[in-house]
Amino acid sequence: MRDVMNAVLAVVVSAGAAIVVVEIVHWLLTRAGRKSELAADLARTAHKPFLAAVTIFAVQQAIRAAAGEFPGRGGVLHALVIAFIAAVAWLIAALLLVLEDAALSRWRTDVPDNLKRRRFKTQVVILRRVTVAAIVILTLGVVLMTFPGIRTLGASLLASAGVISVIAALAAQSTLGNVFAGLQLAFSDAVRVDDVVVVEGEWGRIEELTLTYVAVQVWDDRRLLLPTSYFTTKPFQNWTRTGSAVLGTAEIDVDWSTEVEPLRAELRAICEGTELWDGRVCVLQVTAAIDGKIRLRALVSAGDAPALWDLRCLVRERLVGYVWQHQRDTLPRVRADVLTTGTSAGTTVPRPAAPLPAAEPDAPGDARVFSGDHDGQARGAQFAGPEEPTVRR
Repeated sequence: MRDVMNAVLAVVVSAGAAIVVVEIVHWLLTRAGRKSELAADLARTAHKPFLAAVTIFAVQQAIRAAAGEFPGRGGVLHALVIAFIAAVAWLIAALLLVLEDAALSRWRTDVPDNLKRRRFKTQVVILRRVTVAAIVILTLGVVLMTFPGIRTLGASLLASAGVISVIAALAAQSTLGNVFAGLQLAFSDAVRVDDVVVVEGEWGRIEELTLTYVAVQVWDDRRLLLPTSYFTTKPFQNWTRTGSAVLGTAEIDVDWSTEVEPLRAELRAICEGTELWDGRVCVLQVTAAIDGKIRLRALVSAGDAPALWDLRCLVRERLVGYVWQHQRDTLPRVRADVLTTGTSAGTTVPRPAAPLPAAEPDAPGDARVFSGDHDGQARGAQFAGPEEPTVRR
């Protein structure tokens, strides 16, 4: 009975001393966290796993040193060894997460021109998930190796590991495919966190990218969940792969008699009067002339996709209002010539149509997409293809 009391007292004292030491370290880190974000994050994240690891280790050593032989001693020590392995794995995972959070805090994505930052964030997020999964698997392996029977069995199963791995790969083919697809996405820059994409006819942003699925936040706050293999096997649109600036159009149909130049000047005034326009592209062109109507396409640019959507709606609204106020006679109409034969007084003679406005000899820059100004010429050069080779004689 005396040995049991001594063992219990040793365990209590060791656990108490471990808790005191951990709390002192936590207090020091908390004070240091007032000046260092890394220390503050370390104090928040690693406190519990550090407390568990130190306390379990202290109790284990106290039992080994102070407690004599008692029923179930081997089972208690084995359980403490397993708990200590789990606590150490928890602590390692917490420390790695703190380091990853520190790296992400230095590469924030809520800044302009964040292409490299989004790439880094995507890779860190994927590596975080791989790290946690690897720590869990290794911990389970180390725990199983503490059982003598499983340790002996592992040597005999080593010879058949190839067959087992093939069977497991066939059984989990879809899951493994998604895992490798997630790693491929993280390091191929095909898609990153916060990228604006169009998938399955839905426009949204990449909200979360894991090893098995990708969560797309649709513009109306719905969530579209897709397997990671979708982005490696099917085509999709990525609007922010090389930059967030994009182009967009707003189209209206008007009559053939419409004067285009006043509308072109109005489009320029609309773009220059709003902060949604980024100052790059503001072009109005006639893109179709069929069925008695002409189609005007306003091509504008914005710094990102949300601003572009609002700018397109604004341009369309203002152009429609301008046509209604200043060129109401040019609204789309259906024409018909009515001609009756005969010499009676009621003969109807078709009225000659008014001449269309003469086109200017050279269209201004606001009427060109791939020429006219420096930006248009640069855009045209991207789609012009290679130059013809010079043939030497």
